[in-house]
Amino acid sequence: MCPLWLLTLLLALSQALPFEQKGFWDFTLDDGLLMMNDEEASGSDTTSGVPDLDSVTPTFSAMCPFGCHCHLRVVQCSDLGLKTVPKEISPDTTLLDLQNNDISELRKDDFKGLQHLYALVLVNNKISKIHEKAFSPLRKLQKLYISKDHLVEIPPNLPSSLVELRIHDNRIRKVPKGVFSGLRNMNCIEMGGNPLENSGFEPGAFDGLKLNYLRISEAKLTGIPKDLPETLDELHLDHNKIQAIELEDLLRYSKLYRLGLGHNQIRMIENGSLSFLPTLRELHLDNNKLSRVPAGLPDLKLLQVVYLHSNNITKVGINDFCPMGFGVKRAYYNGISLFNNPVPYWEVQPATFRCVTDRLAIQFGNYKK
Repeated sequence: MCPLWLLTLLLALSQALPFEQKGFWDFTLDDGLLMMNDEEASGSDTTSGVPDLDSVTPTFSAMCPFGCHCHLRVVQCSDLGLKTVPKEISPDTTLLDLQNNDISELRKDDFKGLQHLYALVLVNNKISKIHEKAFSPLRKLQKLYISKDHLVEIPPNLPSSLVELRIHDNRIRKVPKGVFSGLRNMNCIEMGGNPLENSGFEPGAFDGLKLNYLRISEAKLTGIPKDLPETLDELHLDHNKIQAIELEDLLRYSKLYRLGLGHNQIRMIENGSLSFLPTLRELHLDNNKLSRVPAGLPDLKLLQVVYLHSNNITKVGINDFCPMGFGVKRAYYNGISLFNNPVPYWEVQPATFRCVTDRLAIQFGNYKK
């Protein structure tokens, strides 16, 4: 029953967040809370060590804060109307859930002694102020969820052990240079839902980061930022105000395999701009204002999924998706969406989709003026 209780709690935390990628950095799929690093087991001090909750005897039940639920190394204090971080939290705690409260400030000693904390959930509070040393004790913190709060800036002095930061749906307008300094382990940042404009990113704001995943959706971007980490595998810029993709906009991001640009105002994609993405597997361009299928798709040998629905595309050419002649795709398409476009689908030649795995992978029709 213990593992089932823990799984239910962590699954609830995961589902409370707005990520579309359910399987990425999800607590329920993260071995960090289910396995024990050999170095941690031997007692050595390392930020990469992860605790085994099931192997720890719950000897600190008397330290559980009033109204909270404590089990093994998990302390759940959500939905209690708390105005401050509670005291009497065991120093062995690895997961602290404080979401859905009324906390407005994180003070210097709020997390004092919690040197084993692995994940901290502060979603949906009223946090607007964070002391510069509030996170100093959290030497092993890897996951910080501080979304749906009132922050106007990215918290200073984040723990160097941090791997994942979710800070979406705040009031952040600026990402200054050096704010992520020293975060060499950072892999994933979700910062959508903030009123960020292109000018809000200072040059060098992401210097030193080796991110794989970045989402800046539901912001105020009018173009693709050009100074993001070049290590990115996934970049999501959906629900912005991007109007065009120019030739060198994607030059820096040659390692992308998933690019999300849906729900923008894109009318034009300059010829050759997609050629900088040789490993791209999934491209989202739905809900834009494109009048044609973007040029260059046949040259993307690994591309498998293309979302082009809800645009203004009126014609689909026989070579818009597949290589001509003896050109070879290394991976066939398994998804092309073209529905809700004014395309007379009965005029599209069957050979247009000669490099698609199955005809059911093609979605047409349902266009309404």
